[in-house]
Formats: sequence, structure tokens, C-alpha cells
Amino acid sequence: MLWLLLLASAWAATAVSCLRLCLAAADVPRLPSGVPELGDGPGDADADGEGTREAGLTLYEAAYLAGGPGRVADLALVAMHGRRGLLLAHTGWTTVVDPDAEDTLERSVIAAAGPAGQELTASVRTAVAAGGAVRAVGDRLVRAGLAVPDRARTAVVSALRAVRATSLLIPALAVCAVLTLPGGREPGPVAVWFTLPLALTLGALAMAAMEVRPYTRFASPLGAHRLSAFAEHTAAGGQGTERARLTAVALHGVGVLDDPELRVALAAGRPAHRVG
Repeated sequence: MLWLLLLASAWAATAVSCLRLCLAAADVPRLPSGVPELGDGPGDADADGEGTREAGLTLYEAAYLAGGPGRVADLALVAMHGRRGLLLAHTGWTTVVDPDAEDTLERSVIAAAGPAGQELTASVRTAVAAGGAVRAVGDRLVRAGLAVPDRARTAVVSALRAVRATSLLIPALAVCAVLTLPGGREPGPVAVWFTLPLALTLGALAMAAMEVRPYTRFASPLGAHRLSAFAEHTAAGGQGTERARLTAVALHGVGVLDDPELRVALAAGRPAHRVG
């Protein structure tokens, strides 16, 4: 009977998606009891000129934990624009004004602008976010146990999406099964069979919300705690200063900027949901 084939499809989708989530969760690295501090290893200090650490983090590190590589690229662009190192036009172009960079992130921005010193802002941001300077920030945070490795985070996010999709697919299959029943057949017992795989997928999502969801972010649980301490520490500083503005961008994205033209310049050529 057709409804049995539909039920088998529901169980197959449930088994595959839940197994995928279990494997992704099992692959998530667990933090050791003694987590090394940033700067403990060779090359982990502020040799790249990323600024002073506050509550154990530099601005670039805080930006990575809060929003990933793209947030770090945004921060570098805003910082250079603020000191007139480059011009971010509302037309979507970035122009290098001062080729003297203060750190490796700024050097990567200048390099991304090309030999002519002018390139689309979206292209510059993409190149910087994928470049070695941002990758070095992420690797340093992963080694310190503050950031989730990109491979593990991507696997968990993808597995969660698969389970969510299955939880929506099962009711659709149940409806199709009921509609294909011959006349006079009670739909209740058939629908009950579909509640079993649905309960399994919903249970998997509930457990993932407690155990796995923290690893869908860039910051690990320890990194999130460090980021919270950084936010509290910097909140006690002066308001309205350039440092405070850059801190706000690092923690919350470019959507907090009070300059509408600058927000438009950073949003040009990018999907709206990426801003902030």
C-alpha cells in the first residue's frame, strides 16, 4: 500500500538526519580542563599589531567570536575609514587613501583593493574575510579553545537543518498518506504511525538545543563567556570615542553605526541579512 511506502520514507529520512546530527555532535571538540590563554604560544602575542587586549581579547578577536570572519573584515574597513586610511563610498567602492597599514588586517585590506587601490567594497570584504590574516585570528582562538573549528560548526549547522527539514517533511508525508487511503479506511491509526518518527526528530532537536546549539556559533561556550566579560569591561569605558565605536561594531556589527552613508557603503553589493 502507498501509505506504507510514505511511512518508510518518513522513517528513512528520520534515521539519516538524526544519525547525521549524532555524528556531527560527536565530532565537536570538547574543551580540556586547562585551556591555554591567548598569547601563551609562539606567535600568539600581539606581534601582528592587533592592539591591546581587554579582558583577554583584542578587538579583532572579539569581532571574530561575535560575528566570524566577515565581522573582522567589517571592523578593519570601519577602522581604516575612521582614520582616513581609505574611503568607503556609498556607490559600493573602496578607495585606498593612505597605503600605510597599522597591522596585518589592514595590510590585507590594502592588498584586496588591488594595485590600483580601488575595488568594490563587497569584493574587498570577501577577500579579507577569506584571507590569511583573518584565518590566523580564527586559528589562534581555536587553539585557545575560544572559537569553534569551522569544520565542526558547519557540520553541526548542516545537520540541524536536515533534522528541521525532516520534522517538516513527516507531517507532509502523513497528509499524503491519509489522502491516498481507500474509501472507508480510518485515517487515525495511519496518522499515529507517523507521530513516532516525528517525535524522534523533535526530541533530537530538543536535545540539540541544550547540547549542540552552542557549537553552531563562532564562539565556543568558553569563548562566549570571555566575550561577555570583554563587553562588560569595555562598557565601562568612555562613550562616543572612536574606540567605543569600533567596539560596538566588533560586538554587534555595522548596523550600530550612526552614519547612514557608511552603513550603505558597507551594505553595497551584499545581501541585506549580512549587514550587522
